[in-house]
Amino acid sequence: MKGTLSLSNGQSFEGAWKGAVKDVQGEIVFFTGMTGYEEVLTDPSYHGQIIVFSYPLMGQYGIQEANLESKKIQPAGIIVTELYEGTLERGVSLLEFAVMHNVPIMSGVDTRSVIQTIREDGTMQAVMQLEGKPLPAWEPIRTFVVPHVTAKTAVTHGEGFPHIGLIDFGYKKSILQALLDRGCKVTVFPYTVSTNELMDVPLDGLLFSNGPGDPASLMHKIDDYRAWANAYPTLGICLGHQLLAIAFGASTEKLAFGHRGANHPVMNLKTKRVSMSSQNHSYVVKMNSIPSNVEVLYTNVNDSSVEGLQHKELPLLTVQFHPEASPGPAEHHEVFDEFFNLIQQEKKVSQHA
Repeated sequence: MKGTLSLSNGQSFEGAWKGAVKDVQGEIVFFTGMTGYEEVLTDPSYHGQIIVFSYPLMGQYGIQEANLESKKIQPAGIIVTELYEGTLERGVSLLEFAVMHNVPIMSGVDTRSVIQTIREDGTMQAVMQLEGKPLPAWEPIRTFVVPHVTAKTAVTHGEGFPHIGLIDFGYKKSILQALLDRGCKVTVFPYTVSTNELMDVPLDGLLFSNGPGDPASLMHKIDDYRAWANAYPTLGICLGHQLLAIAFGASTEKLAFGHRGANHPVMNLKTKRVSMSSQNHSYVVKMNSIPSNVEVLYTNVNDSSVEGLQHKELPLLTVQFHPEASPGPAEHHEVFDEFFNLIQQEKKVSQHA
């Protein structure tokens, strides 16, 4: 079967249709990593989007359950240059995985041209459908997506210290695993949890997770998030970073085509060290909106955008990139160590108060 990828700017691209036989519409984005498609496809931050992979061959090592970041494929559709359909030593194929989760794939697409279009015109709505079908009405880009990926109830994992409250905007499994590997007890809370429910649990710190959509769609919870960050040592990752920045007076804006890949260089402004990072986001904190009691800790080497913040008075640290990687370079695991240091310091202050 043949399929058509139609963009809202009027351009269209042809390819072979594989996977689920259904039309899908969503914001089209691209990922530049050479590997890591298992993690990317199950990352809740991609929920409802159509993802284009820039590397020319996808699926060559199949799907291993241990590498999945959630229980299902999160994007609405998948676009590749070539889909590997040969033999595998273990696991299921990418095509089999897509069929299991009712997600369409188009292969044989000129992904270089698609990505060039996105880079020039910005992210936009796109439709994947079988060849010859009339275009549906264009829908607006979805910005309030977190309710589709958050936990329904609070769940506790592990035993130990510190006890971290993970505020779930669509967290990746590898973030939870990074905490458990360090001996933490972790309670995952839905983003809608009330202050009373949260504070009924004896927590040592909070982690605001990654997730999809526009941080401005969660403004109705910002007062709660500010209060929590004033009460506990706090780490924010990706969307969590943006929400905490807003909570303390900053604002955000949308990038033309986002940062999605495993090779984004960031600089630590204190150490001047440059390192590679894994990223997946459409929005950034506006540099000129950051209040005086918050300092910029990391910036993006390519476009000088804000990549991390630290509060000058509170035990609060945020990063736009993914310190847990998965996929990507494991150069930023020390962010978790810095978070634990904030918790230990706060414990000492409390003991001597």
